[in-house]
Amino acid sequence: MGRIARLPSDLANQIAAGEVVERPASVVKELVENAIDAGARRLVIHVELGGKKQIRVEDDGEGMEPEDARLALERHATSKIRRADDLAAITTLGFRGEALPSIASVSHFVLRTRARGTESGTEIRVNGGTVASVMEVGAPEGTSVEVSDVFYNLPARRKFLKSDGAESAQVSRIVTQLALAHPEVGFTLTSGGRTLIQCPPVGSLRDRLYQLYGERADLIDVAKGVGGFRLTGFIAALAEQGPTRGPQNLFINRRIVKDRTIAHAIIDAYSQASIKERSPEVHLFLEMPPDAVDVNVHPTKAEVRFRDQSFVHEVVRRALMDALGQTGVPQLQLRPETAVQSPVVATIPGVLSGGVYPNRWVPGASKPGDAQTGVMTDVVSGFSRTVPGVLDADALTDVVSGFPGLSGVEGSRTSPQAGAADMRPMIPLGQFRDTFIIAVDDEGVAIIDQHVAHERVLFERVMQRLTSGPLESQRLLVPMVLDVTAAACETLVARALQLEQLGFEIEGFGEATIKVTAVPALLKAEDVTKALAALAEDLERLDRGAQVQDALQRIAATTACHAAVKANYPLTYEKMTHILDELRATAYSTVCPHGRPVMLRLTRREIEKNFERI
Repeated sequence: MGRIARLPSDLANQIAAGEVVERPASVVKELVENAIDAGARRLVIHVELGGKKQIRVEDDGEGMEPEDARLALERHATSKIRRADDLAAITTLGFRGEALPSIASVSHFVLRTRARGTESGTEIRVNGGTVASVMEVGAPEGTSVEVSDVFYNLPARRKFLKSDGAESAQVSRIVTQLALAHPEVGFTLTSGGRTLIQCPPVGSLRDRLYQLYGERADLIDVAKGVGGFRLTGFIAALAEQGPTRGPQNLFINRRIVKDRTIAHAIIDAYSQASIKERSPEVHLFLEMPPDAVDVNVHPTKAEVRFRDQSFVHEVVRRALMDALGQTGVPQLQLRPETAVQSPVVATIPGVLSGGVYPNRWVPGASKPGDAQTGVMTDVVSGFSRTVPGVLDADALTDVVSGFPGLSGVEGSRTSPQAGAADMRPMIPLGQFRDTFIIAVDDEGVAIIDQHVAHERVLFERVMQRLTSGPLESQRLLVPMVLDVTAAACETLVARALQLEQLGFEIEGFGEATIKVTAVPALLKAEDVTKALAALAEDLERLDRGAQVQDALQRIAATTACHAAVKANYPLTYEKMTHILDELRATAYSTVCPHGRPVMLRLTRREIEKNFERI
């Protein structure tokens, strides 16, 4: 007797159902996608106990005739495709004809449907894949599907379901994604008497984003079209993205997908601006010709294959890089002082948290109208600096649009405003605590972290040079002998050729000692030891299998960080101007390579509002 036997049809259906129905959220996804394909403009989803007890999806789509309703519950019966050629250009969300029979085989299933223009509807009841009844009923136009006791006949699968709260969260996540992809459709999700999602139909993706996530000014727009490909959506601004993972919603022709090519392009785009590890929040919609993508890869239809994978990667990467290059500068907000203060001549505020430091502007010795020179005096710290070329008290008032004093600045950050590409030329007024450059332009006042700004400038310069040749090197008259750890010594000596690209010339001088005969021209002698120690760590990452581009960026960031001007370092007016001009020319002027903000801005509108001029 043979050992191979044909499985009973009900068992085969249950096995196949496991590929489509992973959890209650999978049921919701399949039912909602069917409703959208049927032209629904209103969807009501209700779940009990996270969907384990009951799932009900009602729509106002075109409904089904009795014959179609019966066929819809047979495996591989579908209205979406007719022949093999149709698989080459699928335009619907569903097409495999597996969802309804798979769901019905692992639950108590009730389908009620009425085609548009007909007088009555059809009700079909199925228990564990076996049709229990088919009858004519009264029903509204559209379709209602009720699924109870998912996996009741597969206890091995049911015990792997999560808690009610966890399953409910998965349902909420999938409905959020579907609603985001179809703003023209109204969505309502309820659970145990509570309304979790309520989204009336809207005319734009931005409006639907607001319905689902609230006001999200920290997200920036993405829009890029190349040939028949178009990418739109929203991504987290560089300065706003923290260490925690944000939601990543990816759609291909409005289909929810998970794709490694796009995921890599996202990380690659962010890494061009910062070496800070991120999982940024993104909501991206890629539209492409149907024949450029294969969606018939997996029963859940969550995976896709692209005809030109490298092209898709480049479209996404460049679109995100362009958007990140436009990331704006975080704003400061004013908090009006309640105490009455003695008037002073043209004050400029203190801007750091922890107190107010009024900086008094004292006109230079020259009479008004003479050479424009002034002195900034910090009343608290005694800081005083002559700033040549800065406007006198009267002219300064014009520069900041007629506001002689700003008081009590609060360091809360809000949404990005002007894009980096629109960054205007700024006039430096002086330094605060020899750490922050205070500057003005026609839109307000900016506070720039001098170290972070210079680091951003040097990072881009170093990366540009590293991709074209070695950095300029400066040979030392007297070699430096440095004591390092044994591990660092081994790493640095083994990577001596790579370090030559950075401008270093080193050789071993013992088990834990190296001799340095040349250093990068942009690096100060006192920073060599710390820079080489940090570079050793970066090179160890390369030894542990890090990507070459990632290691290169970290090396460039380390070099730039140690070469940049430090905090508590006085700058001349010319140096401040040089840093601001160079910063304006960078691609990502709002964050340093390590992800810290470069500047904060106090806008003219914020000033006018708090002085009640608008």
